[in-house]
Amino acid sequence: MRCFRKRSTIPLLGVLITCLLFVNLYIEDGYVLEGDKRQLRETTIHQLNSERYVHTFKDLSNFSGTINVTYRYLAGSPLPRKKYLTIGLSSVKRKRGNYLMETIKSIFDQSSYEELKEIVVVVHLADFDLAWCESLVQDISRKFGHHIIAGRLLVIHAPEEYYPSLDGLKRNYNDPEDRVRFRSKQNVDYAFLLNFCTNLSDFYMMLEDDVRCAKNFLTAMKKVVNSREGSYWVMLEFSKLGYIGKLYHSKDLPRLAHFLLMFYQEMPCDWLLIHFRGLLAQKDVIRFKPSLFQHMGYYSSYKGAENKLKDDDFEEDSFDIPDNPPASLHTNINVFENYDATKAYSSVDEYFWGKAPSTGDFFVIVFSKSTKISKIKIITGTDDRQNDILHHGALEVGEKSFEFVSQFQVVASETPGVVPA
Repeated sequence: MRCFRKRSTIPLLGVLITCLLFVNLYIEDGYVLEGDKRQLRETTIHQLNSERYVHTFKDLSNFSGTINVTYRYLAGSPLPRKKYLTIGLSSVKRKRGNYLMETIKSIFDQSSYEELKEIVVVVHLADFDLAWCESLVQDISRKFGHHIIAGRLLVIHAPEEYYPSLDGLKRNYNDPEDRVRFRSKQNVDYAFLLNFCTNLSDFYMMLEDDVRCAKNFLTAMKKVVNSREGSYWVMLEFSKLGYIGKLYHSKDLPRLAHFLLMFYQEMPCDWLLIHFRGLLAQKDVIRFKPSLFQHMGYYSSYKGAENKLKDDDFEEDSFDIPDNPPASLHTNINVFENYDATKAYSSVDEYFWGKAPSTGDFFVIVFSKSTKISKIKIITGTDDRQNDILHHGALEVGEKSFEFVSQFQVVASETPGVVPA
């Protein structure tokens, strides 16, 4: 018996050591752990394709970095110089109507030559029908070839294998399965578009593929951005519809792309954008009037359903947008509720509301730095409170840095003064 045990122990130890080494190698390379994760996903969630999972989600722990996606360049390529603004469009094949060409045309036609130097338009053809993508690219190249050559227009495609599973998704809000699939894929479409656009410009504008633009919209946007210099914001809105005309700092795009991917099956994209803004501590909507973008599509990209939504604040020729430079505001007029002085100077749809000003009361604007003034416009009263107007006042402008640069002094009034933006 002793001889038998000695002879059998050696091969048994060898087998155990070999197994341990084999298991150790797999653990070091992550194969066992990944296999367990894959098995768990397949049995408890909704059978995600493991190859897609690795492609799409392996970088989600690094929210400041880009997502590892290999894009197909269908037309154009990025220029080395950063632009001021990237305009992102995501488009899929529609059952009825196609407005992408009109949208691209409106962007370019409504921009001056100087403005065109500062923008790049990125179109993500997000349909899995490659024949449709190639046909549309040919049309785009024929009509906008000079913009492609100039680096102002890029057309890209994220291959289907990078997408997470779009089957067996959570049916939140009692939506039918095809609706859940449509909006979940749309979230991923935009995530991949945002991810691509991260380093192309200083700012990013989100549009839909059925939009008409106001003339010189870039100049109007620049005025707004400059007026908010030094203030914190995550998202500025230049349309009240969906995810049309939403402006972001490009530095926030990686986090937004990761956010959309993490919650792609939870809710529609426009709802996720609201949550993203709130999580980054912008509590209130910052929306500007007049709107710079209008929805023009009649048929939705979802099943070709009718979509007659219009932004009634849209103005195609918006030349009267204020470019209020950074400033501090001071007043001795008693403020009604939370309608404080800063709201009189804001280009957002809000206003200052003071209580019964009297002779000698003042409203002072002190610019942060010396500013050349070409026009000053003061409005009092509102449509719903037309008697709340300022009947008499004096406007004074200072010239030296230690003086108030712009002073508005109330001479006399018998009713509460309302000074809207």
